[in-house]
This record gives sequence, C-alpha cells and structure tokens, in this order.
Amino acid sequence: MRVLVTGHEGYIGERLVPLFLDAGHDVVGLDSGLYRDCGFGDRLATVPSIDLDIRDATPEVLAGFDGVVHLAAISNDPLGDLHPGCTDGLNHRGTVHLAECAKAAGVPRFLFSSSCSLYGAGPDDVLDEHAEFNPVTPYGTSKIDAERGLSALADDDFHPTYLRNATAYGMSYRLRGDLVVNNLVGYALTTGEVFMKSDGTPWRPLVHIEDIARAFLALLEAPLDVVHDEAFNVGSTAENYRIRDVAEIVEEIVPDSKVVLASDAGPDLRNYRVSCDKLSAAVPAFRPVWTVRAGVEELLDAYQRHGLTLEDLTGARLQRIRHVLRLVEHGELTTDLRWERGRAAVTS
Repeated sequence: MRVLVTGHEGYIGERLVPLFLDAGHDVVGLDSGLYRDCGFGDRLATVPSIDLDIRDATPEVLAGFDGVVHLAAISNDPLGDLHPGCTDGLNHRGTVHLAECAKAAGVPRFLFSSSCSLYGAGPDDVLDEHAEFNPVTPYGTSKIDAERGLSALADDDFHPTYLRNATAYGMSYRLRGDLVVNNLVGYALTTGEVFMKSDGTPWRPLVHIEDIARAFLALLEAPLDVVHDEAFNVGSTAENYRIRDVAEIVEEIVPDSKVVLASDAGPDLRNYRVSCDKLSAAVPAFRPVWTVRAGVEELLDAYQRHGLTLEDLTGARLQRIRHVLRLVEHGELTTDLRWERGRAAVTS
C-alpha cells in the first residue's frame, strides 16, 4: 500500500517507518518538524516527507494514499497540560480535520494513535475496550474526543481504527526521556539512582514502541470488516506493572544502581490495567515480542553506546516540554505550536 505516516519524525514514527518499509509498503511522511533537532543515536530510515502541520492539511495532500497512520500529536501529559486548548486543537480537532481530508480524498483506511490514558483513574479491574473512560488530563480527554469524531465519519468507504497504546518505552532516534521506563533507566545509568517521582503504587500497561509499530502494521493489513470503527488496546495483557516493580527491574539490570524515591513522591492519579486480548484474537498477525525487562536491557545498551549524560536526559533534547518551552521562549514557536515565521508546505 501507499501509506501516509503523520508524525513520522517522532518517537514512535522513527521505529514504525523502517518496519513498514521492510514489509514492502510505500511510505511518505508528514511532519511539522517540531522535534527535528531532537535526534539521539542512529536513524534507521528516511522517506519522502511533506513539511506540514496536520491542521493545514487539504484533500489534495491526502490524494493517492491507501491508508493514513496518524501519529502526530501533543504526546505527553505535562505538554498537554501546558495549553489545554492547543491540545484539543491538535489532538482532537486536528485529527478530525485530517480524517475529513482523507475521506474527501478517497483514502479508505485511517489508523489513529489513541492511548490507554483515556481510561485515566481506573479501578483495580483489568479494563477492556468497553471500559468507561475516566481521563485525568487534557491529553486523555483529547483522545476520547478524537475517537468519537472519527467514529462519526465512519461509513462504507471510510474505515477508522483506534489503537489505544499502552505507555510506551524503548529506543528511538527521537528518544523521549520523559517516559517512565526510559527515564528510570537513564537516571540509573547517569546517577546510580533509579529515581522514582511517584510512590510507585499505580498500575500502568507498558509496551515497546516496536510492538506499537507491529500493531499498526497488522491492523493496516487486516481485513476491513475486522478493523472498521474498532478500538484495540495495544500491548500485552501480561505487561501490566506497578511502577515500583519496573524500578526494581531497572535496579537489577543497571549495575550499581539503587531505587530512590523523590522527597515529594506521592500517588499518581493515573492508575489502570488493561487487557490487550482483543487485538491478538482479532488480528492473529500481531504478536508482541518485547517485555519490559528486554526493553530495559536495550535502553541500557543504547545509552552506553551513545554516551547518554544526565544533561541529555533532563535537557531540552529529550524532554518534550522543555524543548517546546525553549522554542517559545526564543520566539521560534507560538503557544499554539505553530512556527512563528511560518513554513510553506514542501515536499522534500
């Protein structure tokens, strides 16, 4: 298929694009370039790309594609909290606008990168796709609103699918140091402390970004009647962890490290476990291959090879909110995450 991947230069996109290319798909990227200066390590693949904000998409841009993989978004809670209106504008209204353009252009498949964050403060039960939403952040709310907006567009010719990703981890050229597993391994290596900012009691489903990419590939290639207007929790049911258990795994693997709680560590409102059985049952081609333990080993090896420092981990290159705040402070970016000087849509 000819596939448009939005946010292809982001954290997940940098691992997804090579997987799609290896599977024989023709990939074109679409990205505003917000994190273009945030590389760490080695890039695995490059593809032709359209330099464009999804809010400025037109049907002409989407013409000729067989599917859209929509990753572009404000992608973490602190950044989402910074300007909730912008979070809604990008993650919800921007997503629906992009889908409307895809539908008008005759693109049949639209795969949306949603999130298990929409479950928010959940009960101790393991939640499936029919569980009630209880978001605790603007980010989680924006994903709910986007799913509902996409569902309203579904018909015989337009087939949206919602991938509710568990909390991601793993190595990427656009590494995020603000994700819990990545962060714990980084602190352990650079300071000797597996530094926990919460009390570690909340449950969280965890998934490697390569397994997220595998899920997108399997759902892109699945029969339309299986994926039409369907939501899937993405990950493995066995990979639900309390954060303190993750910290102990990191302590075991990173030499000379010790679990340490921040002085103000308290409970995190985000607390949920999810079942991912629906995806593996409906689409047998998807089989997750990563565990948190294997991911910690991968991250440790990559951090050592590329010389990760504490300044790298906590600085603007790997912390999304710090990067954005710096761009705004320097007058390069507006508070609604548009380039101050503007950029024409170009194909590179």
